[in-house]
Amino acid sequence: MTTDTRTPAHKARLLPQLIKFGAVGAVGFVVNLLVFNVLMLLVLVNVPHKTLFSTAIATLVAIGTNWIGNRYWAFSGNRNENATREGVEFFVVSLAGMAIPLLCVWVSHYLLGYQSLLADNISNNVVGLALGTVFRFAFYRWWVFSPDRAASRRVRGTAPITGSTLASTPDRGLVGD
Repeated sequence: MTTDTRTPAHKARLLPQLIKFGAVGAVGFVVNLLVFNVLMLLVLVNVPHKTLFSTAIATLVAIGTNWIGNRYWAFSGNRNENATREGVEFFVVSLAGMAIPLLCVWVSHYLLGYQSLLADNISNNVVGLALGTVFRFAFYRWWVFSPDRAASRRVRGTAPITGSTLASTPDRGLVGD
């Protein structure tokens, strides 16, 4: 039998962060969905492989939207003072996460032959988004906005960045809980 040694504050910290991440993701989803469909229906109408291009462009626009929401709201208590480094890490994780819906679209569109707009939307904005969301949350939480980085700033004497009621609650992430 395992004894749960986590503090109540530690347990309470994950749920609000997940809710905030979900809200930011919902905004990113709407941005992605709108940009994808505008590109598919109006901009890239006669472009070969428009589904892949639309997926990539829409995801890049959503990455920018999500960067702002995650940095300044969802993970505000753990953000790094070096915004450039954090931005590069966020972008790397987001690009890796973008490969997931691209792979889903490629499999659906080219391998399985489902080439309707509905099939492209399902493979990109349902299956790809769900799998990519799990991947991104894990890497944002454990690497980009790692609570260990915020803790190391406090040890070095640098004050944590405030702006969230969650900022004062130490957290080691999900690994080792």
